[in-house]
Amino acid sequence: MKTPGRLSDPGLGRQLLRRVQEAAARAADQLGRPALLMEVCGTHTMVLSSTGLRGLLAGLLELRSGPGCPVCVTPAAGIEALMELARLPGVILATFGDMIRVPGQNGSLELERARGARVQVVYSPSDAAVLARENPNRQVILAGVGFETTAPMVAASLLQASSEYLPNFSVYSLHKLVPPVMRALLETTEVQVDGFILPGHVSAVTGSRAFDFIGRKYNIPAVVAGFTPVEVLAALHLLLGQILSGTASTANAYPWVVREEGNKRAREVMETCFYPGDSHWRGLGQIQASGLLIRDEFARYDAGHKFKVGPPAAEEPPGCRCGELLRGVITPLECALYGQRCTPASPVGPCMVSSEGACAAYLGEVPRRID
Repeated sequence: MKTPGRLSDPGLGRQLLRRVQEAAARAADQLGRPALLMEVCGTHTMVLSSTGLRGLLAGLLELRSGPGCPVCVTPAAGIEALMELARLPGVILATFGDMIRVPGQNGSLELERARGARVQVVYSPSDAAVLARENPNRQVILAGVGFETTAPMVAASLLQASSEYLPNFSVYSLHKLVPPVMRALLETTEVQVDGFILPGHVSAVTGSRAFDFIGRKYNIPAVVAGFTPVEVLAALHLLLGQILSGTASTANAYPWVVREEGNKRAREVMETCFYPGDSHWRGLGQIQASGLLIRDEFARYDAGHKFKVGPPAAEEPPGCRCGELLRGVITPLECALYGQRCTPASPVGPCMVSSEGACAAYLGEVPRRID
């Protein structure tokens, strides 16, 4: 099955939807149940909900969210460490907006700010370096959260700080790598996944080749997808085609952005400042070589080293099933807190906080439609 070209025909959405529905029905007959597909990107979760695609495919496909929200997979201990750093005198903690409301054991970064801590929302890592330049009498700490998409930009801010000799700038790295968590998921038997929708933005950096092991070793189809409804439908169509034909490979349905080899320059910048190390994921535990640690050459810009702060012991919020959700074991509807005690106005777990969190996406789901 050929990958579609640039998907810009406004009538293509409805045509593709019909094809996906028909293919899903055939796959369900072949498997004896609806095919279970996992999207490994929070933006795909948002697209499936905000466009009504999830509802339009209900009963034909079972769609599960995976560990694709970087804020959501940041462990409770990481949140506690950031709050500890924010409390230090003379510190400005710079963070992306989604992190500020994630609940910890005794509050959130938003609450720390209300108590007097300097917590500054930034829109890019370079903004944090500017903060350091403009506030030479304060220590500016950037919360390094995100996957391969964000890490090169954070690495660039480290290189910028080094070139400008900004002694008051540092990064607390909580960065995660997607291929290792995919391997960890595939080694478990909790969920029988029939295919994966792979993240387009991450794959633009890693290259689609980084995910070849999914089909080669585990015999499960995977498709790199873009982010418009039509691009997601095209990826679903390719996935179902593999399921029906009994083949398994990593296909690229986003070739105008993602290449097989990825973005070499972005990886070089990232690898200049970081190296892979063991990392703890919410709901998945410790995964070998799945995080990015700051290299010794940049130790003076490593907030964990500079301020002697390590991840403290911390427990998950009582009753929150975000960890199971990130493993694809449940949907948000199966959590007793969902939409009751846990809402966007009063979140219990990060999956309701982040704009890429599955609980927030499900709660904002629109009626069935396709543009």
